[in-house]
Amino acid sequence: MTDQTATHEHDTEDRPLGPALRNGWRRRCPNCGSGPLLKGYLKVRDECTVCREELHHHRADDGPAYLTILIVGHLMAPLLHVVFVTWRPEPLVLFTIFAIGCVTLSLYLLPRLKGAVVGFQWARQMHGFGNED
Repeated sequence: MTDQTATHEHDTEDRPLGPALRNGWRRRCPNCGSGPLLKGYLKVRDECTVCREELHHHRADDGPAYLTILIVGHLMAPLLHVVFVTWRPEPLVLFTIFAIGCVTLSLYLLPRLKGAVVGFQWARQMHGFGNED
């Protein structure tokens, strides 16, 4: 094992993944867990208002949107099938219920998944979150 590999493994041990993901899911700073991660609905703050951890390094981009689509699709598609086969509701009723359900679930998940992605990047010291040795 090289010194560089040992240093990298030591750095990731200093930032446990679980708490960073939980803090991100709660839309809190992955470092301190108490400062707000987002300002507004999806905009990540440049730095934590509590511990001053720089957060502008994140590269969440389209990842949270893809994860949201993946989760909502995998939950709602089988549920749609079960509801249709079991109760045979009118098409407009079925559409209305599932459209509202998909939009609501998407709006709930999107900022939480964005926080979790930023927390993951922070914990793994990706995109400038690590030491700049």
